[in-house]
Amino acid sequence: MLQDKVAIITGAAAGIGEATALYFAELGAKVTVIDRDAERTQAVASRINGAGGEALAFHGDIRDRAAMAAAIEATVERHSRIDVLINNAGIYPRCAFLDVTEGQWDEMQDINLKSTFYIAQQVARHMVRQGHGKIVNISSVTFFMGAKLLSHYVASKGGVVGLTRVMAKELGEHNIHVNCITPGAIQTESEKQVVTEQQSQEFIELQALKRRLKPVEIAKVCAFLSSSLSDAMTGQTLNVDAGWILY
Repeated sequence: MLQDKVAIITGAAAGIGEATALYFAELGAKVTVIDRDAERTQAVASRINGAGGEALAFHGDIRDRAAMAAAIEATVERHSRIDVLINNAGIYPRCAFLDVTEGQWDEMQDINLKSTFYIAQQVARHMVRQGHGKIVNISSVTFFMGAKLLSHYVASKGGVVGLTRVMAKELGEHNIHVNCITPGAIQTESEKQVVTEQQSQEFIELQALKRRLKPVEIAKVCAFLSSSLSDAMTGQTLNVDAGWILY
């Protein structure tokens, strides 16, 4: 499905990003993994390379445009192209709406939305020159439902959905497909730090499928949107939440 495709994956040291990097490598893709956690980023790349795959590791804050540009250019220098971008990196600290500070708001938008825009823009310039590409932006099911204590997060992820649609309109003439995924409640390490077991069970009760979703299940949808199977799709948002929100 992704044999010999060149993919850049942000936020790839853990959770959805790590699962996507590993799954893409299993499918034959050559991956560049980017994350601010240097040790874990290198560990993911080493795991892929050790299994006979091909991975490059870059650590840095996705807000650092120079660092991200260097990772993108190194990928192109190594492989001569970029076929896929998975824009996954993000944060979701919780805070009551009335208590969100300007600094908290700005940090959320800078990481979740502004950095998604700039990385996509840099990668898309290469895709325009080569005449093809697949970009997958990761948003959140909270865009559809709202969520207490996450006003700044939901706003940033709503922006990602809107950005996806505009990118699809503008880049389609260059044979670049841009789609979005809105994951539901996924069992990641970071989620376990803020979600109690009781809350986890409450999520399950709200879903049509009575089980928790795993990061690899989002990775599989990323693979679909990155492959020729989705060649007729662009500007779409796929909700992957075990039937939590039906719309």
